[in-house]
Amino acid sequence: MPNLTVAVLAPNGYARDLGKKGTSTDITFYNLKKGHDTVTLLEPTRYPDRLAPLFYVVSMSHEAIVVISEITPMVAEWILMLDCAGVKNGTIILKNYIQPNQIAPLIKGTVLENYTIMEEDFIGLSAGLLERAANQPDIEPKEGAVGSVPIDHHFNVRGIGTVILGCVADGWIKKHDKMRVEPLDKTAQIRSVQKHDDDFAWAYAGDRVGCALKDIDAEELDRGFVLTTDPKVTHTTTVTGDARLVKYWPGEIKEQMVVSVGHWMQFLSARVTKVENGSDWHAPKLTLELDTPLVYKPGDSAVIHYLDGGKLRIVGTIRLP
Repeated sequence: MPNLTVAVLAPNGYARDLGKKGTSTDITFYNLKKGHDTVTLLEPTRYPDRLAPLFYVVSMSHEAIVVISEITPMVAEWILMLDCAGVKNGTIILKNYIQPNQIAPLIKGTVLENYTIMEEDFIGLSAGLLERAANQPDIEPKEGAVGSVPIDHHFNVRGIGTVILGCVADGWIKKHDKMRVEPLDKTAQIRSVQKHDDDFAWAYAGDRVGCALKDIDAEELDRGFVLTTDPKVTHTTTVTGDARLVKYWPGEIKEQMVVSVGHWMQFLSARVTKVENGSDWHAPKLTLELDTPLVYKPGDSAVIHYLDGGKLRIVGTIRLP
């Protein structure tokens, strides 16, 4: 049952013409299904009031749908976030007579240069999404397979117990797996795995899942916590790594700057405690001290944001050690 997860950057509610509405908080999920092929569409409902929902939907997605009806600072922010998160595949829908040559300077040198540009056509768009979903890998787990699920929602269900929702970040999760709960010093066992309301024995990277858990209460969990069997996944409150600033960032990063770090379903406050610029201040080595532990897999990339004049701005990325 392959799944394709898609960020929809458009007026809120745009995805209702593509799928059935599901969970809705600061991000809203829409589900499109045909046979065994499924598409999960994500909208950042509380963006632009908050930048975090935009990061969340982009960080979870295989590809994006970007609807441009006018060229605004918001569109530029979409482009920066998609580029920083490395969402390499997508579709750009142009409206109000905007022409490709008008957006070409904005997307030049970004991942969006390779997106398909098309006119609005919900039937054609849905068919294309389902076709690409069918082409997603659906690989059965081998002996010793490991995986991780960042939690985006969690709650208690009467008669079932603790339930979490999330997208498998990498590897596999399986029914009856005993998972470490990062950054807690606890374990929980998966009682059941559901994908689009159907029961399965396992789920693979990219799948949208609901898991019933035992040995942990919903009140102990939080968004951004990670269920994992991967021994490489760790957590820390100090990160030192190579950063890459977006080309529009106006100056050097300074020590004692307070930033936000986005990774998986985490959006955490941090302070810059050391900056090594070398020959190019757009590519510094940074040390960050976080207020709460960051859960990650070594080699992952996180997105750095900065509160500037009351508005969070995208700074760039940092490679996690």
